[in-house]
Amino acid sequence: MSDKTGKYLGSSAKTEEGGLWETVKVIVQALLIAVVVRTVLFQPFNIPSGSLIPTLLIGDYLFVSKYSYGYSKHSIPFSPGLFSGRIFGSEPKRGEIVVFKLPKDNSTDYIKRVIGLPGDRIQVNGGVLHINGQPVQRERVEDYKTVDLYGRTVSVPQYKETLPGGVSHYVIERDGDRGYWDNTNVYTVQPGHYFMMGDNRDNSTDSRDEASVGQVQFENLVGRAEIIFFSIDESASLWRPWEWPQKIRWNRLFERIR
Repeated sequence: MSDKTGKYLGSSAKTEEGGLWETVKVIVQALLIAVVVRTVLFQPFNIPSGSLIPTLLIGDYLFVSKYSYGYSKHSIPFSPGLFSGRIFGSEPKRGEIVVFKLPKDNSTDYIKRVIGLPGDRIQVNGGVLHINGQPVQRERVEDYKTVDLYGRTVSVPQYKETLPGGVSHYVIERDGDRGYWDNTNVYTVQPGHYFMMGDNRDNSTDSRDEASVGQVQFENLVGRAEIIFFSIDESASLWRPWEWPQKIRWNRLFERIR
């Protein structure tokens, strides 16, 4: 092998090594950017259950803003115990839809609507939500089609509910006003805690169920639901990709969450 050939081979090896190193650097940088964005700005989240029907549907994919309420250990992936409390904290407003860590295990993600603020008295009486002793205004609107416990399509009562402060949203009563959680005791929201409920009032495990969820402390808030970036019918199958275009809910894409 000539000296000239050896130089070419050495140069080629260095070029390949340099190209590999550049690829590794790009991958590492991309991962770091993704971690920073997920921790500081936005986190994607998908809806696995029907507890917020009709506002959010199974198969909705949304972005949650991490900066809305400041940052706690739960803002970081895997919730490492680096610090306690919140930094740059900002309290949620009544009516906002929030992702939080389930107080019972501090790891499971839940998503519900903020109904009660610290010091509030919350009660459901005959299906009607009461806040601080006053019934919340609700207006009967067109029935909503959903599925019952047996998977059958049924029409159920739907209401436009207006919370103190003016936030309006829609709720459904799958079991009418006689569901299990349609008559409760009075809950007094503790300092630094929030009372969460789903919009699907008869099919939501929320703060009314003190054994499973209960009141949610400020530190457990992950972020505020902002926008639906993708939505696909829950009947869509991973093994039938040719059906996906027909299963996508095109009208829900990029819809703001209220």
